[in-house]
Amino acid sequence: MRSIELFAGAGGLGIGLHRAGFHPVQVVERDVYACDTIRENQRRAGSVVAHWPLEQGDVRTVDFGVHEGKLDLISGGPPCQPFSMGGKHKAYDDARDMFPQAIRAVREARPKAFVFENVKGLTRASFQNYFQYIQLQMRHPEVTARADEDWADHLARLEQHHTSGAKGGLNYRLVTRLLNAANHGVPQKRERVLFVGFRDDLDLEWSFPIQTHSAEALIWDQYRDGSYWDRHRVARKDRPENEALTARAARMEARPVGEAWKTVRDAIHDLPDPEHDTVRARAVANHRFQAGARSYPGHTGSPLDEPAKTLKAGVHGVPGGENMLRKPTGEVRYFTVRESARLQTFPDDYVFHGSWTETMRQLGNAVPVRLAEMVGRDVARRLRFAA
Repeated sequence: MRSIELFAGAGGLGIGLHRAGFHPVQVVERDVYACDTIRENQRRAGSVVAHWPLEQGDVRTVDFGVHEGKLDLISGGPPCQPFSMGGKHKAYDDARDMFPQAIRAVREARPKAFVFENVKGLTRASFQNYFQYIQLQMRHPEVTARADEDWADHLARLEQHHTSGAKGGLNYRLVTRLLNAANHGVPQKRERVLFVGFRDDLDLEWSFPIQTHSAEALIWDQYRDGSYWDRHRVARKDRPENEALTARAARMEARPVGEAWKTVRDAIHDLPDPEHDTVRARAVANHRFQAGARSYPGHTGSPLDEPAKTLKAGVHGVPGGENMLRKPTGEVRYFTVRESARLQTFPDDYVFHGSWTETMRQLGNAVPVRLAEMVGRDVARRLRFAA
């Protein structure tokens, strides 16, 4: 199935969608370091991005009309700094807001479907009207802003159009949801807003896949039957005690249906310790110890036996107390790039280009590959059913 990937970054969303059956005919990314990462992997035999037609440049200069009527999917993560909790929260006043370009791509290429994603911050109350504005533009991409029309006036016109009854032209059926990646098998509590739209003339019904993993199942495995610790060969004397979680597990009548949340230990248990087993660690790509981690109030790292906290990109590099592992002893250290890639479910043969700070920025901005693949497979299935 033919697709275009916009704002590709290091490739998380695109790799997941590629695995789901979408094959990009154009991949657009502006950042040189992210492009270097993709290019470095393209030189590796068998890489999932080996045949991606990468175009380094500004999406605002791309003519998407050449793809009109030829695409199954347009996907991408418009830069999220205007909405990120770590950004400056300027939203529609921020020149980095690339949602208008994503919507232009849909308008010009008229794909059967689109998948866009953004950060949880987009759903904050202060952005509520703009969030609705984005969604209405996705539903009706041909209702464009007039010259010198501000976004609030354009929103009012979109609302009138949306409630006017029968509509001609290009329209999409849109479903939007805030998803926690941990609920879908990603070893990280990472919440992303997903926008999935199908062209109205296809007359398709669709809903997001149900979650497959839960915190309750993990609590059972850790504090009721102990199978989690047995699997990781943790001696009984070394297993943490938690009265609240033990009591919670005791109140469960049966193990919850589905799989347990994946933890940091699940993700990295087979990697050598980068701090104390440096010889073996250096044999693993992107697995180098980074000194300087410290814990301070509000930034205490990710416990080993829970899903990781959300990996952060940071406005000015990696925040000092983020992206850290907190060991059962209370000690902390930074996650290596490879460990972070595991937490984002990138394949182990996918390498990242640049300094530690730069590669962590790429990872902090990425969509977990597994989450993208999960959504993509369901979208692809629905499109094939309609074919």
